[in-house]
Amino acid sequence: MTVPLVIVGGGGFGRETLDVAEAINAADPGRFDILGVLDDGADDLVGSRLAARNVDLLGPIDDWLARGVSAHYVVAIGSPAVRERLDARLSAAGLEPATLIHPSAVVGSVALIGAGSVICSGAQVSTNVRLGRAVHLNPGSIVGHDAVLGDFVSVNPGAIVSGEVSVGASSLIGAGSVVLQGLRVGGGSVVGAAACVTRDVPEGSTVVGVPAREYSKDQ
Repeated sequence: MTVPLVIVGGGGFGRETLDVAEAINAADPGRFDILGVLDDGADDLVGSRLAARNVDLLGPIDDWLARGVSAHYVVAIGSPAVRERLDARLSAAGLEPATLIHPSAVVGSVALIGAGSVICSGAQVSTNVRLGRAVHLNPGSIVGHDAVLGDFVSVNPGAIVSGEVSVGASSLIGAGSVVLQGLRVGGGSVVGAAACVTRDVPEGSTVVGVPAREYSKDQ
């Protein structure tokens, strides 16, 4: 059965998410009917980039919801906090989240993928991994065995979350960073790009560098 789908967010990750949905359709024709993109703050550049690939810009979320269209959705916005807020808004309106997994991604055995998650091209998810709701695994990211990622976590391109790592909800793991095996990243934290996390990260912290240390404005 074809699933009508809207992408929420017309920025870079929104268009990457369109790539995922289109790749799924190429492998499984008719899986999704991509209705277009919702964006509360789209400018002319967003519109022109979507038009160049023949994708409709559907306008602001509330305007579209007022039309009563039935569809699944995926929130394709990198910020965990914004993604959580928009997911709640759409879910409260009665819409169902879609889960998108690129055909080139590798997902191991006994892996649980939360609703609304997006797994991009080249991402690897090992065995016995649990991903929460609306988790984003960007291109080339790796999640090791027995890892647990909470709701609305973002793992940016090329980042490695090693085996048996726990990442709390609404955290962001920066591009090219590494979280070593068995560690815990507290909820609402940010691991900076190219950082190497060698010890637990307290909740709500920002860590940068090699080895990763808590960031302060005086640095």
